[in-house]
Amino acid sequence: MASNKDAQLIVRINKAQRDEFVALCNELDTSSSREIRKFIKRFVKKHKPEQEKPVKGDQDG
Repeated sequence: MASNKDAQLIVRINKAQRDEFVALCNELDTSSSREIRKFIKRFVKKHKPEQEKPVKGDQDG
């Protein structure tokens, strides 16, 4: 998978939730963007149809 970040996802959320999330990320020495990307990667991996999941030992996986 390419590592260049060339797209944006705009999400509208409650300001208090956003502020709390950003503050917690800062306390944990991470960024809100990094945590959202991790969530998206886990979500896609979990919900991707079986035929699209890489086979163990597959060079592309």
